Amino acid sequence: MRIFIVGAAGTIGRAVARELGARHDVVSGGRSSGDVRLDLAAPDSIRAAFAELGPVDAVVSAAGNVHFGALEEMGPEEYGLGLRDKLMGQVCLVLLGRDAVRDGGSFTLTTGVLDRDPVRMGSSASMVNGALNAWVRAAAIELPRCLRINAVSPGVIEEAMPDYGPFFRGFEPVPAARAALAYAKSVEGAQTGQVYRVD
Repeated sequence: MRIFIVGAAGTIGRAVARELGARHDVVSGGRSSGDVRLDLAAPDSIRAAFAELGPVDAVVSAAGNVHFGALEEMGPEEYGLGLRDKLMGQVCLVLLGRDAVRDGGSFTLTTGVLDRDPVRMGSSASMVNGALNAWVRAAAIELPRCLRINAVSPGVIEEAMPDYGPFFRGFEPVPAARAALAYAKSVEGAQTGQVYRVD
């Protein structure tokens, strides 16, 4: 398969690229690195990336930004980052990438543990992750040409604990390589409309 991985330079993206790259042709994508450059928060950038990319069998998104902050300090701008980038960016990957993915191909999006286990300062991530999970289940019943869509919702990634550990006290970290197996299940399997939780 030819697989486009958005966010391939990130912690999860690198692990997914290693897992899938052992068996498939991986094309990397990202805002500041990769074979194809794109900005999830800019639909025109996504459209141009797919025009450059050509046909693929799967699109994997391991990207998306949200703002972490205390609820009392959050406003429309802070919430807007996650809505524009992680939520609508991944939705636009599907909407603008439908024609680039071959019949029977797949999309795999990334949410996260805060969809079900909230923490202080993580309300934006919880909101966006929950919305994406619901959208994946709904989109799965309408995608044409036997296209499939799933989400992976990993716990906090072990390799990211130096940066995110203070937000996730008491959580058991998940190695990136173990999370990558859920992406492989989505891409190489047959299921659709699933949220694969990796705790």
